[in-house]
Amino acid sequence: MNTNREHQCDVLVIGSGAAGLSLALRVANKGKVIVLSKGPWSEGSTFYAQGGIAAVFDETDSVDSHIQDTLIAGAGICEEDTVEFITKNAKKCVQWLIDGGVPFDREDDDSDDSPRYHLTREGGHSHRRILHAADATGMAMQTSLQDNVKHHPNITILERHNALDLITEDKIGGNRKKVVGAYVWNRNNEHVETIRSKFVVLATGGASKVYQYTSNPDVSSGDGIAMAWRAGCRVANLEFNQFHPTCLYHPEARNFLLTEALRGEGAYLKRPDGSRFMKDFDERGELAPRDVVARAIDFEMKRLGADCMYLDISHKPADFIEKHFPTIYSRLMDLGIDMTQEPIPIVPAAHYTCGGVMIDQQGQTDLKQLYAIGEVTYTGLHGANRMASNSLLECVVYGWSAANDILEKLPEAEMPGTLPQWDESLVSNSDEEVIIQHNWHELRLFMWDYMGIVRTDKRLERAMRRIQLLQQETHEYYSNFRVSNNLLEMRNLLQVAELMVRCAMQRKESRGLHYTLDYPDQLENSGPTILEPDDFRA
Repeated sequence: MNTNREHQCDVLVIGSGAAGLSLALRVANKGKVIVLSKGPWSEGSTFYAQGGIAAVFDETDSVDSHIQDTLIAGAGICEEDTVEFITKNAKKCVQWLIDGGVPFDREDDDSDDSPRYHLTREGGHSHRRILHAADATGMAMQTSLQDNVKHHPNITILERHNALDLITEDKIGGNRKKVVGAYVWNRNNEHVETIRSKFVVLATGGASKVYQYTSNPDVSSGDGIAMAWRAGCRVANLEFNQFHPTCLYHPEARNFLLTEALRGEGAYLKRPDGSRFMKDFDERGELAPRDVVARAIDFEMKRLGADCMYLDISHKPADFIEKHFPTIYSRLMDLGIDMTQEPIPIVPAAHYTCGGVMIDQQGQTDLKQLYAIGEVTYTGLHGANRMASNSLLECVVYGWSAANDILEKLPEAEMPGTLPQWDESLVSNSDEEVIIQHNWHELRLFMWDYMGIVRTDKRLERAMRRIQLLQQETHEYYSNFRVSNNLLEMRNLLQVAELMVRCAMQRKESRGLHYTLDYPDQLENSGPTILEPDDFRA
């Protein structure tokens, strides 16, 4: 077996969710594409997204209204040109998904000649503008994209392959600011391989696995953010971690999300005694933006010493609930909860990483030939708080704009020369994987406690001290033992945790998702928190 195998392609896409697959499909007619997936290629956040994708399809709605709602939810620090760029290109990019076979729900009285889509409303939106496929929109999108990718001769999917680090051109005597490929750990044969490519695209998703409670799948370990930072890219706004207000509180379903569309269709948030509480915190009640709702739930849980709060839609007709939320209804029934008759126990959980790798409107990072799209990025769309259903939209709009930029440059791009192979001659197999497991548990617990929904300077300092200790241990381990999935993810999570805490330490105010007891007010003038790698080089 050739354990030091080298692959080559025109475009290497790291990540197989909505962002990665939509870009792959758009460039594959003009070049050879390799898509990397850490596990099975459907196992990403896209697959589990329930709510939907926001775009203006209703004649009573407007792009201007979508822009204003997004700016309000973002608490004053969205990049207005980015918000305008994404909302104006929303409809055509969603139409591309429809043309590709995504079965968004239609109104009962529509016809195929002029389809009318069933639009729902979610927190922060002033209109019904969320296209959805029942309550499993992400699954419908992922399945449709995969069906199209499967039949494309120019796309190769490599499952169970972890990107380990980006390779910059200075490794072969060129420019430190240009990416020419990546080292990849093949989990099937447990060896590191090399991929050289004219363009590399990070579409690795977010980093919510850094927290003890998360709605995300296990693959959300911040890999792309950590790799880009190590290679020399700036990151921004990583203090803004969105906690979804309503995750199921149940020992057998730790990361089962209860879509915001439940509240959009009239569900109430209640205390254990059955009383409603959201109006005490915000006049918008259950339809307030997620940061407000998550903080209210967290406050009530701490005030009452309660393990959870409750989400109740049982006042609606049973057939309405079963029709609109079949996935949730079925899953809850399996767990012994009948949502048509009783309230659902819920807790907030880490859900979305609003910051990330800095890019321009074409998805281009600070490094030549390196693009980033989707949740791995900071585009300026979300500001201090992501509005519901803008995330899948961001994936497909940047999948389109980055693909266009790559296609324009592809004819002139040259294939890099042979890259240096990974050297593992001085490392051995570990017999102490338990160390990684222990450190992982410790990291996620103190990030939840110290860098969670409510923060203080002292908590952030404690978190940083512990991160630095774990980084020393992990670096020593990484230097001496062969790589494993847990080791790679631990290394990346620690790097992203450090960046999150550094961003939070720099923001001396409370805004959106960043709420600190030491600085409870908003500053008059504020903007993104930007970290430069060169400022932290030893």
